[in-house]
Amino acid sequence: MRSGRGWVSGFIGVVIFSGSLPATRLGVAGFSPLFLTSARAVIAALLGVACLALLRQRRPERQDLIPLAIVSLGVVIGFPLLTALALQHITAARSIVFIGLLPLGTAVFGVLRGGERPRPAFWLFSLLGSGTVAGFALVQSEAGSLAGDLLMLGAILLCGLGYAEGATLSRKLGGWQVISWALLLSLPLMAGLAMWQWPASFGGIGLPAWLGLAYVSVFSMLVGFVFWYRGLALGGIAGVGQLQLLQPFLGLLLAGLILGEPIAWTMIAATGLVVLSVAGAKRFA
Repeated sequence: MRSGRGWVSGFIGVVIFSGSLPATRLGVAGFSPLFLTSARAVIAALLGVACLALLRQRRPERQDLIPLAIVSLGVVIGFPLLTALALQHITAARSIVFIGLLPLGTAVFGVLRGGERPRPAFWLFSLLGSGTVAGFALVQSEAGSLAGDLLMLGAILLCGLGYAEGATLSRKLGGWQVISWALLLSLPLMAGLAMWQWPASFGGIGLPAWLGLAYVSVFSMLVGFVFWYRGLALGGIAGVGQLQLLQPFLGLLLAGLILGEPIAWTMIAATGLVVLSVAGAKRFA
């Protein structure tokens, strides 16, 4: 029952994260990538701090500060910033090649930092799912660049570490508390970056860009992590982490529905194979 609740919570988190791609595309139509990255962290941090204060949450203990700093470095600063920089060199389609490696990276850090020990068959299904996502993205993408690929690889490593560290800490502090404290730690840096990238004028920024900023700030940066960290803590980092394999396809589906982008039959076929991989990983996690 506990594991089942974790998988449901993790899936809700993935669905919320899946809206990040189309929301980011809306956002960068009006804001620079660096401003969008920093502004969403600042807005989410202010909301998280308000929740911590209103609900009178106790402060983390001294030994929790390093894990919280790792979470902040991985999911608040590192992943959004490095992906924003990478997308200046490579296409969004190519970035999915690396997103497909994130569940595998999360599972590895779940073993190293969370002390988990999935069965050997789990790794076979994890590799199958990651290979499916990466293969699909390679077929769809254009040639990459060394700088963009290295930035995406760094983003995936930091994000996987942040996911595993946050999930482990969530068992002690709670899911929404972990991301809220991590956001607070990053607030000075991200606020400074937002001021540096402050737009010269907001007059020409349309409503879609504002809606995109609102979504990635409230849902992608805060609400999604509430469900995600709870799911990882309850269902297991390695197993629930495989749900991330669905994120690129859910994101492309939402992009088709919201932005009118085409949905290819290859995406549907790849999604089916990924669902089978996730089911197999769940059984052997």
